[in-house]
Amino acid sequence: HVQLVESGGGLVQAGGSLRLSCAASGDTFSNLAMGWFRQAPGKEREFVSGINWAGGSTYYADSVKGRFTMTRDNAKNTVYLQMDSLKTEDTAVYYCAARRVLSGRVYLSVREYPDWGQGTQVTVSS
Repeated sequence: HVQLVESGGGLVQAGGSLRLSCAASGDTFSNLAMGWFRQAPGKEREFVSGINWAGGSTYYADSVKGRFTMTRDNAKNTVYLQMDSLKTEDTAVYYCAARRVLSGRVYLSVREYPDWGQGTQVTVSS
């Protein structure tokens, strides 16, 4: 299994920015498609963004499109989520997820990812 450790969460005012990082170990990072998900209290875990193994393809939930940017650095075994123009509704625990792949596709659903990090809290105040 892949071990994933998220960092970069915190408290920010609405309109502000945060950058989340997720460091991976335990597998060849360039064999992995990666995803970011979030879960607010009382709600199901939802897809935020995904990136393919090479970083050439990304996909975003409509709620974050144009505000969030997902990238990866395969030399550092790390994936990032740059979050700009944050809104109070972005408040949630953010999770990094990984899966081994044989293609260049991006994966969008919780059930497609076997490996998860412990999560990092993002709180956006009004």
